[in-house]
Amino acid sequence: MNEIETLYCIGCGAQLQADDQQQAGYIPANTLAKYLKQSATQDLYCQRCFRLRHYNEVSQVPIEDAHFKHLLAKIGHEQALVVYVVDLFNFSGSVIQQLKRYIGNNPVLLVGNKADLIPSSFNRNKLKNWLQHQAKILGLQPLDIELVSAKKLTNIDQLLVKISQLRKNRDVYVVGTTNVGKSTLINAIIRSHSGWQDLITTSNFPGTTLNEIRLPLADGGELIDTPGIVHKNQISQFLSRKELKYIAPQSEIHPRIFQLQAQQTLFLAGLARLDFISGPAGSFVVYVDNNLYVHRTKLQQADEFYQKHLGELLTPPVSAETFPPLQSQTITTKEKSDIVFSGLGWIAVPEQVQVKAYLPQGLQIEVRSSLIN
Repeated sequence: MNEIETLYCIGCGAQLQADDQQQAGYIPANTLAKYLKQSATQDLYCQRCFRLRHYNEVSQVPIEDAHFKHLLAKIGHEQALVVYVVDLFNFSGSVIQQLKRYIGNNPVLLVGNKADLIPSSFNRNKLKNWLQHQAKILGLQPLDIELVSAKKLTNIDQLLVKISQLRKNRDVYVVGTTNVGKSTLINAIIRSHSGWQDLITTSNFPGTTLNEIRLPLADGGELIDTPGIVHKNQISQFLSRKELKYIAPQSEIHPRIFQLQAQQTLFLAGLARLDFISGPAGSFVVYVDNNLYVHRTKLQQADEFYQKHLGELLTPPVSAETFPPLQSQTITTKEKSDIVFSGLGWIAVPEQVQVKAYLPQGLQIEVRSSLIN
């Protein structure tokens, strides 16, 4: 491939090339020539980013997961501050396993993004303490924890002050899995200090950033946006771009409370299911996108109901034929717990109950102490 040296897409970081439309960084030759003539190379976007930004069209390009991990592993050989961004709504789906192996002994600032999605009634200090505990489980000892909303620009200035205090003239690497909002966060930082808006391409579709995007800092250092590691345990892999809007909250989650008795079932559209097998009647609280349909029915008729209404009343998915069958996991709680459907949300269930949770085959269900009490 005849690559255009030193020119990169400012939106996704891919090296620009005019030879292969199916590969990352493609830009039509006439578009490239026009930009070069105008000496506006700093504003160059590849065709993929251009169409995503202007027409909301997503095109897949073949990028190996090993490429992402190779870029991440480079951090361990440098002196840097690592800003590790996690998704507060989808924490389990935003965990990078063995992150310590990639980043070495570099210090970590843990950033919980999408704080605007968590119900405002929940105590933020408790949320920080919960994140601290989760970091310890992962073998991390973050220097500090910040809660932000990159979309709403909440606590961005506070985050910048913290980064300035901790970086000590080192480069800053922003890392995370796909769709945690890394690029949105960096855009918020750019907007806060330069007035430029949405320089880096973002979307709800996984893998928008394809390579490192390096932004200069005033003291000669760099702020580096890294490609997101693709998390395999995500329900989004089974959904179309149009269906993703039902599982990607854009505003504060409104808890939906169901007073259930044993032998009742909750369907999260056609994507997941929770059977209340046995235990005292109680409140089951659903935390999913406000637009996702939740249906209650009797356990005795749940199987038949699912087969009859999948792809119609129970949508997404739109197509029952292409959606994988659900597999179940039986869970008995000793305390108030969250049953986490990775990439979809969670259901808070009472203590001393037995439930059966369902997700598509290949995905895992997590049980944790209740996040929101």
